[in-house]
Amino acid sequence: MSTLDTGLTLIRTAAERVSAANGWVGNAFKGWMPTGLYARALLIMIVPMVILQTVVAGVFMERHYNTVTRRLSAAVVQDVAALIDIYTIYPQDKDRAQLRRIAQRVQFTVDFLPVGDMPPPGPKPFFNLLDQALSAQIGRQIRRPFWIDTVGNSNLVEIRILLDDAVMRVFAQRSAAYASNSEIFLFWMVGTSSILLIVSVLFLRNQIKPILRLADAAESFGKGREVPNFRPRGAREVRRAAHAFLEMKARVERSIEQRTAMLSGVSHDLRTILTRFKLELALIGDSPELDAMRKDVDEMSGMLEDYLAFARGDSGENAQPTDMTLALEELRSDAERNGHQTTTAFRGLPVVTVKPASFKRCLANLVSNAARHAETISITGQRDHRYLTVMVDDDGPGIPANMREEVFKPFLRLDGARNQDEGGTGLGLAIARDIARSHGGDITLSDSPMGGLRATVRVPV
Repeated sequence: MSTLDTGLTLIRTAAERVSAANGWVGNAFKGWMPTGLYARALLIMIVPMVILQTVVAGVFMERHYNTVTRRLSAAVVQDVAALIDIYTIYPQDKDRAQLRRIAQRVQFTVDFLPVGDMPPPGPKPFFNLLDQALSAQIGRQIRRPFWIDTVGNSNLVEIRILLDDAVMRVFAQRSAAYASNSEIFLFWMVGTSSILLIVSVLFLRNQIKPILRLADAAESFGKGREVPNFRPRGAREVRRAAHAFLEMKARVERSIEQRTAMLSGVSHDLRTILTRFKLELALIGDSPELDAMRKDVDEMSGMLEDYLAFARGDSGENAQPTDMTLALEELRSDAERNGHQTTTAFRGLPVVTVKPASFKRCLANLVSNAARHAETISITGQRDHRYLTVMVDDDGPGIPANMREEVFKPFLRLDGARNQDEGGTGLGLAIARDIARSHGGDITLSDSPMGGLRATVRVPV
């Protein structure tokens, strides 16, 4: 391998590692990020505000606060140095009254102690900017041994300077050497930001509400339910999306109404012809050939009803609270009248909002499909805070795993399969899935603990 190939391989390997690291960081960041629009919008508002305030506060504390404190400390040390010069150069009275009077003009309290009253240097506070600034200015301007206390009394600063024959002790106001307005700045910054944040949260909540109402309306329409008093509200883009949803909803409903009207007309015409067939056959009399024809006419009537039911779906029926325990008991009674041993059970709150007639037909198709090929049937229902789940188990021969999606296709009849029925049309499972999906759910097939097939209906509540 040449040097160029080796270099390209190393570059490719490094790029792959960088890409993998970026992917890992991105996934970790997504895991920490909130998923809701409201929380993300709040983050978009809060994070820049916090960063801006942090930068402003940092600049203020670093530049303004430190600079002002140093300048005030320098001014205090200059006054102390002036008092030392007056004491050293000019003659003093016995009790130094004139020097104390001059010190009072700059709001100092001065007295003189014996030379032995100079305390030893103590540990310096790590975060005390005033102590650092005073120490630096005294060392630069006075250049004499000193001792300061900036912590003991919160309102005063004590400075002791060792002179030739005494120790000058000066008490100065802490505010004269320290920028004390920083807390006020931080208080106003945090206070105004909190007020603005509260106003922003309230405003953002009002902007999010129309989006949530639009999502609820779309979800309810997908479940076959109506949302009363829904109208476009909120920002211009949200109102535009709501208008588009209402137009789409109207087009879908209009298409369903047209299809239903057309099917009703076809149903009326075909039923009229079949009725004439039945009447003519009844007038002819009885014979084996006529019995076969009557059977064919009855089969044609059943097939017509199945076709129309599949094409019509559950249009025209409104969702309403339904007691599922009663619905399952009715299914059990129907199955037992046909000679099948059937058990039912339900867990959770039984009242669920569904289209009662169509949903019962969905479950009845599954039960009848199981009854054709099994002796024992079990119907189990369960409801939690999100879904209603109904499972129909049997002890029949079942359906191969690779054909469990194929049997839901309309008009499909598998030889030797469960939906093979001499008088059937292959629409039972297709109608059941169509009804389940119109409620926002679905039907899945799997192996049953009873040895046959399990049909599971799951719809949101």
